[in-house]
Amino acid sequence: MKFLGLIFANLFRKKLRLVLTIGSFAVALVLFTFLAVVKSAFSRGTEIAGADRLVVVSRIGLTQLMPISHRDKILTIPGVKAVTHNHWFGGVYQDEKNFFPQFVIDPENQRKVMTELVVPDDQWNNFLKDRMGAIAGARTAARFHWKIGDRIPIKTTLYGGGSSEFNLDGIYHSERPGGDESQFWLQWKYFDENAPAPVKSTAGWYVVKLNSPDDAVSVAKAIDEKFANSSFETKSETESAFAAGFAKQFGNIELLILTIGGVVFFTLLLVTGNTMAISVRERVGELAVLKAIGFSGRAVLFFVLAESVVIALVGGILGLTLAYLLIPVIGIALTGLLPPLMLSKSLLTLGVGFALVVGVISGLLPGIGAMRMRVVNALRRV
Repeated sequence: MKFLGLIFANLFRKKLRLVLTIGSFAVALVLFTFLAVVKSAFSRGTEIAGADRLVVVSRIGLTQLMPISHRDKILTIPGVKAVTHNHWFGGVYQDEKNFFPQFVIDPENQRKVMTELVVPDDQWNNFLKDRMGAIAGARTAARFHWKIGDRIPIKTTLYGGGSSEFNLDGIYHSERPGGDESQFWLQWKYFDENAPAPVKSTAGWYVVKLNSPDDAVSVAKAIDEKFANSSFETKSETESAFAAGFAKQFGNIELLILTIGGVVFFTLLLVTGNTMAISVRERVGELAVLKAIGFSGRAVLFFVLAESVVIALVGGILGLTLAYLLIPVIGIALTGLLPPLMLSKSLLTLGVGFALVVGVISGLLPGIGAMRMRVVNALRRV
């Protein structure tokens, strides 16, 4: 602490350079944090997926429909506790940019399988009685300022088109942190009554609740074997594997983010390292005098590293603060295009650690050069 004044005096020697370096660091860390948040958003579906659930889709692909009769056959397989089915509705609310996932659900079994998505009993009972009823996720309801009793006009873009108004009978919440609260649920019976002939009595996919997570492999194999060599073969996998596969449809997000993150890291090293190298060269005489009056080489190294770390920490904290303020705004603007963006405490801690590592590495080479500097040679250059 007794050298704090000397460290800050050296930092503020070139104020413009200091401000530009800290600013560059802050902007780069905002980008780094945003990339980390996006990566976390895409992997969150895998992390929070139910360990005791399977997703059953057509072996041909998710767009291929399956008979509704598959449900009763799946229920006969040992280890299966409950089964529900879903359809992608593909509607538009007011404007095409107002995207949110709309699912036609099986009301009788939805809550038995998706136990973490909670709807108050009175709202659920109203939904069951209302063929034009709908349930919205809390995030989607807040996004459009919906409340119970509102009529929600949805224009269908699939299954022959058309437009309908649905009664918002309930709002669901997820009991899992970071759970999906963006969905919009509709009644399967209403959908089936109005669907074109090829779509009637079909399901887009099934979600299977297991008696135990240990049964996942055996039950998935049994389901696929049951429908093998039929007109509607299936592909069954755990919910986490399905979520991971779905995320890969967007491309190799992890590789892209790691690549850009690596570029950000080395850019910060170059910027901060160059600043410290110039600073050391400008103060060769002063550092030589410090060594001449008794400061050790390690003390000189400490001075340089301390300056580099302070720059990195100030820039890092500034960047994380900006990210904390900007990411919720960006998340609202990108609602529907990306999974929910959440800046967690662990990511903030990672950001601080990232700043510290960059600060230490950036100051290490200039600091070692200053530590090894010979006093006589340095003073001769003054």
